[in-house]
Amino acid sequence: MRQHQTAQRVLQVTSPHEATGMTLLEGPTFDGQGRLHLVDVTAPAGAPKVMRIDLDTEEITPLVTEGNGAFTSAQWGPQDGRLYLTDYASGQIISVTAEGEDARTVFSGEVEGRAMHPDDLAFDEAGNMFVSDSSPTVYPDAAPTGRVVRIDAETSAATVLADNQPNPNGISLDRDGALWISQLDANRIDRLLLNQDRIAVTTGHTAIHVDGGPSQADSNAIDADGNIYQASHGIPRILVYGPDGTHRATIDIPAEHEGLESATNLAIRPGTQKAFVTVSGPAGGFIYRFDALAEGTRQSNGG
Repeated sequence: MRQHQTAQRVLQVTSPHEATGMTLLEGPTFDGQGRLHLVDVTAPAGAPKVMRIDLDTEEITPLVTEGNGAFTSAQWGPQDGRLYLTDYASGQIISVTAEGEDARTVFSGEVEGRAMHPDDLAFDEAGNMFVSDSSPTVYPDAAPTGRVVRIDAETSAATVLADNQPNPNGISLDRDGALWISQLDANRIDRLLLNQDRIAVTTGHTAIHVDGGPSQADSNAIDADGNIYQASHGIPRILVYGPDGTHRATIDIPAEHEGLESATNLAIRPGTQKAFVTVSGPAGGFIYRFDALAEGTRQSNGG
């Protein structure tokens, strides 16, 4: 039986910026102390681009404010405990300490002759990164040119695992060594099975067609039972699918909470069923919570 939940508002994090006219929260991820970190994609230089939130006290601490970067996701490195950030604007991936210091460029430059537009990322246990490289063109103006890219943990060498993708966004790696890719311009979720070394795709197919209506498939996450949580850009909701593609649950934002347009991303706190989602629109940027169907793991925690 399909579940239905209405998410509860936790707190407001941001208001629309005067310089950009909007705010867009993304990349929620928990550190080892249970503090939530997230990014504001549209924050101008001088405003908080990366923030830490104590959910008990609701204290918000700015961690990164400098530069013109547009950070679209955040994820903790499994080997070094640093926070990794994708910069859609510059095409770089950087890492910082838990306090937002000691910024290091992890990746920059072209991949097979073209600059990257990194959106979301996932790690394997060895620290190799899997990145959704968004298309520089927008459907239906041109053929799909998005890519899925692997960045080696030791060498930072980038390899294209899949190309001609219709604007890939969300990306999660499951326990079977498969990537689940949300295709923004196709409203679908693809499953790409990797080889044992996770350096190439062995098979791939469209696994789930998302009934998005006016919304588009944004970021995603996977819980301990393999359920896929699909965030939505255009309608603030989360759609949950079983690993067999069954639509298992819908999490809505209360209809009376006006001025909210997108539920872009979520994190299930590892070891618990407490899920938190970033919700944004003209009313501002907010955190909402709901009960996940199963416990969170590292793959449920940001990306």
